[in-house]
Amino acid sequence: MRALFIGGTGTISSAITALALSQGWEVTLLNRGNAPLPPGALNIRADIHDEAAVSAALGNRTFDVIADFIVFTPTQLQRDLRLFSGRCGQYIFISSASAYIKPPTHWLIDESTPLCNPYWQYSRDKIACEDLLLDALRQHGFPATIVRPSHTYDQRKVPWPLGSPLGSWPTMQRIRHGKPVIIPGDGTSLWTLTHCTDFAKGFLGLMGNPKAIGEAVQITSEEQLTWDQVALCVGRAVGKEPVLTHISSEFLIACDPDLEGPLLGDKSHSVVFDTAKIRRLTPGYVATTRFDQGIRQTVAWIDAHPEAQAEDARYDAWCDAVIAAHEAGKKAFRFEG
Repeated sequence: MRALFIGGTGTISSAITALALSQGWEVTLLNRGNAPLPPGALNIRADIHDEAAVSAALGNRTFDVIADFIVFTPTQLQRDLRLFSGRCGQYIFISSASAYIKPPTHWLIDESTPLCNPYWQYSRDKIACEDLLLDALRQHGFPATIVRPSHTYDQRKVPWPLGSPLGSWPTMQRIRHGKPVIIPGDGTSLWTLTHCTDFAKGFLGLMGNPKAIGEAVQITSEEQLTWDQVALCVGRAVGKEPVLTHISSEFLIACDPDLEGPLLGDKSHSVVFDTAKIRRLTPGYVATTRFDQGIRQTVAWIDAHPEAQAEDARYDAWCDAVIAAHEAGKKAFRFEG
C-alpha cells in the first residue's frame, strides 16, 4: 500500500508517518525538504503551494492514500482537488474539532454535532473545506475522508491554553520560578488531550479503509481533565506546583483581541468526545497514553534539547502585565451601596 503525505513532519503527521512505515506502508513525503527524512520514507521535494511544480514532480504516480496535513483554506483545498483527482483511492483531509458549534449546545460531541464557529476564522475555513470535499464526493466521486482532531500533542510542545509562540519553555520556566501562570476561566472546564501516538493508531485504521470514504471521524482520547488538572500535571512534570491565576476569557480578549478565536472559539468550552465511530471503523482502537504520562515525556524531551528552550521576554512581560491589571481591578472595586 502506497501513501503520499504532504508535510509529514508535524505534531500528528510525524507519528502517523512512523506508524505507517512500521506497518509496511510505502510512505512518500512531499515537502520542501527542510526537516530530516524519517528512515524508510521516500521524498518528493516540492512546495505544495507551487501547483505546477508539484504536478510535474508527481508525474504519473498514483497512491492508495493521500493525506495533506497543511490544508487550512478553501483555496488550498481546491488546489488539492485539481492536483489529486484521479491519483488516489482515498484523500484524507485534516479538519478540526474546533469547527463544532460554539458555544456547545450539548455536553457530548459526536460527528453529527453541527459545525458553526462565529469566533474563529481558522475553524470557519476548515468548515468551508469540508463542504467543498463533500460536494466533490457527491458530484464527482472524489474519495474523501474527513478527520477531526482535537488538541493533539507530542514530545515537542506542552499543551497550554495561553502559551508562547516560541514554544513551551517560557511557560515551564514561569512554573519553575514560582511565577503565576494564567488559566482562562475558573479552571473547571473539561478539556480532551490526545497523544500523537494514540491519534496515529486511529488514523492508520482509516487509511485504505473503504468504510471511511465519505465519512467525518473524530479521533481523540476518552480522558477528560479540567484545565486546572492539566496545569497540575504539567507542574508535577517540571517539578514545581504551579501558581494558578484564573482570569475570564473576556478579560483576556480585552487584553489581546487575537485570543477571541483560540478562547471563545475553542479552549474556553468543555469538550467531551464520543469515540464510538472511530472505534467502529477501527476495531480495537483505544488511546492508551494518560496525560500525566505523556506530559512527562514532553517535559523530559524539552529539557534535553537546548534548541527547544527559547526565551520569550515579550510573552513573560505580557503575562505579568495582564495578571497585574487583573489584580489591580479586583482591589480597586469597592461598592458603597
